[in-house]
Amino acid sequence: MAMNLHLLRIFYTVAERHSFSRAAEALFITQPAVSKAVRELEQQLAVPLIERGVGVGRAARGVLLTESGQALFEHARGIFALERAASDDLQARLQLRRGRLVVGASSTIAGYWLPEYAATFMQRFPTIELQVRAGNTQAVTRALIECETDLALVEGTVEDPRLAVTHWRDEALQIIAPVRAVAALTRGFAAGALNQQTWLMREPGSGTRAVTEQLLGRLAIVPRRAIEFASNEGIARAVAAGLGVAMLPAKVVRELVAMKELGVLRVRYRTDLLRPLFLLQLRARPASPLAAQFAASITAAPLRLRSPAR
Repeated sequence: MAMNLHLLRIFYTVAERHSFSRAAEALFITQPAVSKAVRELEQQLAVPLIERGVGVGRAARGVLLTESGQALFEHARGIFALERAASDDLQARLQLRRGRLVVGASSTIAGYWLPEYAATFMQRFPTIELQVRAGNTQAVTRALIECETDLALVEGTVEDPRLAVTHWRDEALQIIAPVRAVAALTRGFAAGALNQQTWLMREPGSGTRAVTEQLLGRLAIVPRRAIEFASNEGIARAVAAGLGVAMLPAKVVRELVAMKELGVLRVRYRTDLLRPLFLLQLRARPASPLAAQFAASITAAPLRLRSPAR
């Protein structure tokens, strides 16, 4: 049978306060309205809930419940306790004191850009749960569309009408080579020396791969041979070992360059070696308070990076 929760609330208040008049005061309605509501609930449920016609001694102790009324009162206590818990939980989430935020990020962003932002965000909101799911741009975009993440940060352009795409920042790229080969490649750059090299590249679906192919096209570089790797770190190590050359984010190779395990071709290119990083959100999905706050925190002061010195 269907139960009217408005009537149940009035009955619960009467039972809890042991008085029709006190229930009326608490609910800001008249006492006759309270009595009417309790009678309507009894009629709907087809059971008496309140003992009537009791003696003076019993009436002095306030409203008495029938056995059915006592059982319903216990159920109502649980129902309204859950209601309060739900209300408190949602209020905590609105105030960013509780909740889960799942951020999708392409590999380089997850490893090199996101940690600082995540640490700052968790310092501000230490009681929330944060998850970061990394993958290549294609996988991260798919996870967002399937609502497995709340928002995403990716490399390269993503074209999908379901997504709101916001330019977040630009990231500097560098062409790297084994240290012993840098001098020769620099001298032969204008003569197309890089065309004769083996290029190490990310797998299809990677934002790094897409941007690398675009920039190589602008530089009129046609790799003699390409070898695919599943991670930027693997590419950097392979270049250091002498396997070939590559174009990678400056952040990824910074430490290996400082240790002189990698060399950077510092020549004057015909195009800026930059790639855009984007914030992705689903158009049809309202952002949760946490997602909205996180998006605002990482875009509040966007940083425009220039190409490294050549």
